[in-house]
Amino acid sequence: MRISKKAQYGLTAMVHLAHNKNKRAISVREISNIERVPFAFLNQIFSALEKAGLVKGKHGANGGYFLAKSPSKISVLDVVGLLEHVNTVNCSHCPKLKKCLTKDVWYKVDKTIEKTLKSIKLSGLIK
Repeated sequence: MRISKKAQYGLTAMVHLAHNKNKRAISVREISNIERVPFAFLNQIFSALEKAGLVKGKHGANGGYFLAKSPSKISVLDVVGLLEHVNTVNCSHCPKLKKCLTKDVWYKVDKTIEKTLKSIKLSGLIK
């Protein structure tokens, strides 16, 4: 399994927001500069994060984004799962699905990955 840049950058940005102790809105430009993430790409990612209710935006001169809920309530799976498919193999359209001898392997791998990503909260990444 390979994690996309989109998911990597999204998680990096969310950790940046979680690390924000004074709870002020942080602009995408600021995060882009500090974390060295392409601005336009990060802007698209924040649009998805906001639609999913993981961040809230504030418009205006001191605008930017902040977490919509506590870092202890946001898992890595919430972020990564939003930005990409975390399944290792997509068996849904395979003609051999009913007779496949390996599908249980991929199912177990997927469940292990999901369980691990769900167990890691943003709060645990900022300690």
